[in-house]
Amino acid sequence: MIRHTAELTPAGTSYLACGQGHPVVLIHGVGLNKEMWGGQAVGLAPHYSVIAYDMLGHGASPRPAAGTPLLGYADQLLELLDHLQIPQATIIGFSMGGLVARAFALHHPERLSGLVVLNSVFNRSPEQRAGVIARTAQAAEHGPDANAEAALSRWFSHEYQAANPAQIAAIRQTLASNDPQGYLTTYELFATQDMYRVEDLGKIQVPTLIATGELDPGSTPQMAREMAERIPGAQVAVLHEQRHMMPVESPRLVNQMLLDFLTTAQISLNKAKGIVA
Repeated sequence: MIRHTAELTPAGTSYLACGQGHPVVLIHGVGLNKEMWGGQAVGLAPHYSVIAYDMLGHGASPRPAAGTPLLGYADQLLELLDHLQIPQATIIGFSMGGLVARAFALHHPERLSGLVVLNSVFNRSPEQRAGVIARTAQAAEHGPDANAEAALSRWFSHEYQAANPAQIAAIRQTLASNDPQGYLTTYELFATQDMYRVEDLGKIQVPTLIATGELDPGSTPQMAREMAERIPGAQVAVLHEQRHMMPVESPRLVNQMLLDFLTTAQISLNKAKGIVA
């Protein structure tokens, strides 16, 4: 499955695909788009079929109706898999994409062969919840780029920002160019759905990895550990000195973690199916 330009599903979801092998689907964070996964596409495509797509309200995908629930975002992924005729895939979700991946795992478990949740939120404290609700209000009043400077400071190390000004400027422009209503609908879910169907997480039965950065202030190591405790057999990885945007800032480090997980997950699935390598 090798495509060099973005394509559209019948419902209008914009996606990119490259590589060959077991399918791995990448879901970006709020305010970003499929382009954030460039480093992962390079690292994973030699071994896997890699699909990255624009979430509802982002990039070239359609805008969600106001009040669209998290299930609507999971169903967008289902339509993409149906379009590509993929019966099962490993889903990798970053930040807001991690919430979508979790929802997909709960609503469409038969389509899932593995789950990776990167730098995503879980069980926010009252202070953390108040902070994200305040940022939601600012976005509602001033638009998608209302919190851009503060977000970039949380997401990237100072050293990376200083060394890569053009990339940081491009990400700032991506944030500013989001459709205001689509961004706000998505951000409201990001702000409120960290405990989505928490009582059902124990039903996830596929190999699972929950990972974050040691220095990620919004998606903390404690959140990762608490989430993993709810999912049978889930692995936890906390990457040393990494901040929120570790897939972009440290793609080689993240790719090695993903490749290690994907290899062991495939071995586990083969054993479960009685397949001997």
